[in-house]
Amino acid sequence: MTTTAAERAAMQRALELAATPGVPLGPNPRVGCVLLDAEGATVAEGYHRGAGTPHAEADALARAGEKAHGTTAVVTLEPCNHQGRTGPCAQALVDAGVRRVVFAQSDPNPAAAGGAETLRAAGIHVESGLLAAESGLLNKVWTFAVEHGRPFVTWKFATTLDGRSAAADGTSRWVSSPAARLDTHRLRALCDVMLVGTNTVEVDDPLLTVRDEHERPLARQPLRAVMGERDLDPGRRIFNDDAESVHLRTRDPEQALEQLFARDRQHVFLEGGPTLAAAFLKAGLVDEIVVYVAPMLLGAGRSAVADLGISTISDAFRPRVTDITVLEGDEPNVRLTLAPEGA
Repeated sequence: MTTTAAERAAMQRALELAATPGVPLGPNPRVGCVLLDAEGATVAEGYHRGAGTPHAEADALARAGEKAHGTTAVVTLEPCNHQGRTGPCAQALVDAGVRRVVFAQSDPNPAAAGGAETLRAAGIHVESGLLAAESGLLNKVWTFAVEHGRPFVTWKFATTLDGRSAAADGTSRWVSSPAARLDTHRLRALCDVMLVGTNTVEVDDPLLTVRDEHERPLARQPLRAVMGERDLDPGRRIFNDDAESVHLRTRDPEQALEQLFARDRQHVFLEGGPTLAAAFLKAGLVDEIVVYVAPMLLGAGRSAVADLGISTISDAFRPRVTDITVLEGDEPNVRLTLAPEGA
């Protein structure tokens, strides 16, 4: 790969544009684009603002106008090659007279891939792979969902030092600290589905909305999903008008994810009880684990996860720790982020 210092700097800027605050995390990838002239100076910038809006390349080309002719387009994702809500970006670059395209990540979506070939066929010089890892991290969940054909699953739970999620009498409010609960809402906002089981809805009657430090709901809410075959009281809070809700009539985690993926959902935040967690773990359908550990002991009560069928220590489920953070406050909690083996 042959790229210039100006192109590398432009790619850094394009990644910043793609990550502009307020841009939806899905269902489309976040993409940024910078157009450079022959001397490496910026002609125009653009970024994608969500489904149905102009793609990053189209946004930059519109801002450049006739000045786009002869430029180098630096893009965080391979220009798309298909007609969706907007036209193919590869052809738009060709029509604008762009002479060179440098992109970071190849498009993993078979329906949109092939932009590089279209550009080369039109005589445009193409370079790929510049800051590809950084671009992949920017759209980690989207890339996973496209490549695996299902949503990425984050399992979150709170536990005491001895692995209890509730006391012997069933009380669990509050195992985690106020700081941990606020942090949970931050993570909820990064997902597009909140998923629990029917038992959690019947017993805890959760809202499953994303709220700020003052308990005010945010403008953008994930889909609230409950899975299980039993009928539920329509008066449960999960079915109110605070956010969209769906009842997935299945006990099978794979089927539940298939239904959610068909709804164009890419990131599931699993907050159900121990039985649901065990079902996803045994199915190999947990991709990230976030656990809040409270400095307390109960000695009895509900375990954080139900029976996994493990009878010997050598068969223990051993996720890899990727982050440890102490959440300060009157009741400090430790947040552990883990990835299953091989993830």
